[in-house]
Amino acid sequence: MTVTCHDGTRYGDRYRLATTLTDHRAYPAQALIALYHERWEHESAYLALRHTLLAGRVLRSGDPQGLRQEMWALLALYQALRIAITDAVATVPGTDPDRASYQIAVQAAQATVTQARGVITTSPCLAGAIGRAVLAGLHPPRRPRVCARRVKSPLSRWNKHPPGKPRTSQPITKITVVVRPGNQPAATHRPRSLTQTAGP
Repeated sequence: MTVTCHDGTRYGDRYRLATTLTDHRAYPAQALIALYHERWEHESAYLALRHTLLAGRVLRSGDPQGLRQEMWALLALYQALRIAITDAVATVPGTDPDRASYQIAVQAAQATVTQARGVITTSPCLAGAIGRAVLAGLHPPRRPRVCARRVKSPLSRWNKHPPGKPRTSQPITKITVVVRPGNQPAATHRPRSLTQTAGP
C-alpha cells in the first residue's frame, strides 16, 4: 500500500491480510481492505456515549444492578439515535452516513422530547424530526488525509515517527493498493498485520 500526499510525499508498507472469509469471490481482498479503513468507527460510539450523551459525567448508580440498567438505557438510546440517522440518510441515495452529525441528532431528540412537537405525526416520513435536522446539517464529504502522530506518553510503543510519513498533516491525493495472492514469494521483511497498525 502506497499513500501519496498533496506535497508529493509518498510512503507505505507491506501488509498481510489474515481473514476467515476464504471465498475470494464473495469477499474480494480489495473490498476487505476498503472495510479496514472503517475500523475506527467503533471509537466514535464510545465517544458518543461518554462525551455526547453523558457530557463527561460518570454513571450515577452506586450498585451493579443500577449500573447495568443505566448502561442498557444509554446503549438503547444510542442505537435509537443511530437508527434515526441511518433512516434519514437512506432517504437521500448516495449519501455517506459518516456525513451525518450525531450531535445534531442528540439536540433534535432533546428538543422533540422537551417541546413535545412532532412526536406524533399523521404523515409518514422515514426521516422524522430528528432525521430532518440531521439532513439539514450534513457535514461535507470526508477528505482523505494523513495526520501527524501525537504521542502523549514517552513509554508508548508508537513513540517513533513512522519512516517516510509526513510530520505535518497533509491531504491525500492517491492511495495505491496492490494485492498479491498468498502464494507469492515471501517479502524481504516481515509484513505487518493490518490489526497491528497505530492508526489512519
